[in-house]
Amino acid sequence: MKYKADVSLLFVAFVWGATFVVVQNAIAFLPPLMFNGVRFAIASVLLWIWVFIFERKPLDRQLVRAGLILGIWLCLGYAFQTIGLLYTTSSKAGFITGLNVVIVPFLSFIILKQKPSFNAVVGSVLATCGLYLLTTSGDMSINKGDVFIFLCAIAFALHIVTTSIYATKFSSILLTTVQVQTVSIVCFICSYWLEDWSLIPLTTFFEFDVWMALLITALFATTIAFFIQTHFQQYTSPTRVALIFALEPVFAALTAYIWNDERLQQAALFGAGLILLGMVLSELPQHIWQRKKSARLS
Repeated sequence: MKYKADVSLLFVAFVWGATFVVVQNAIAFLPPLMFNGVRFAIASVLLWIWVFIFERKPLDRQLVRAGLILGIWLCLGYAFQTIGLLYTTSSKAGFITGLNVVIVPFLSFIILKQKPSFNAVVGSVLATCGLYLLTTSGDMSINKGDVFIFLCAIAFALHIVTTSIYATKFSSILLTTVQVQTVSIVCFICSYWLEDWSLIPLTTFFEFDVWMALLITALFATTIAFFIQTHFQQYTSPTRVALIFALEPVFAALTAYIWNDERLQQAALFGAGLILLGMVLSELPQHIWQRKKSARLS
């Protein structure tokens, strides 16, 4: 089941990376928080339809509380990311967001008392270096936008860790539904306060690209993706999940190359290779390192 979980979560990273170009094109017409509010609202409707037809388990207070917590962390991640992008570059934002690869093991140790393996630590460090090469051009100056993006990375890391806590306790479909509904409501509230709705032309809601992006992201990048994450995180560790999700910018770069003919520099290609190497090393059995260490001592 562990490898089935890894493959399923890898599919989630692929979907998120592959839809990045679609979302980028859509938010040229619709403000980001408004876009996410509508996207998650559509997803929540799809999930509630599934719940009413196929799910017979009732909602209880503890499940709703867990879904609210997950939804708030997820929405905070999106909100901080959106605000941060107003003041920093998308490349730096991609790297800083990806720092949850090293934040998740730290939080797992504090909250879950799970000590990461040596393999996972090495894999996380390699993935972080790879993210830097893939998403930045050497600019490491810090501005207030970078601070907001770092808060976004912490929020996403907390979402991964808390998902591991609740995934084994509640129905995956119900937990996903409450979580997605929460994100939709909070995104609309944040959009109302932070974005000027009067500047959105009515014709925006008749744009084909906008609705294609909304439907694709609502179905694949939200409904299916978050259900898979919620369901399969109970079979793997938060650190492993963060490593797998580090492949999202790799898939995003690949999609941008296919659809927009965006070329990667050699450093970016090397960075993508480091992320893959980090994942492979994290999969190696722990006893291999112990055997090598014993051989050196002898």
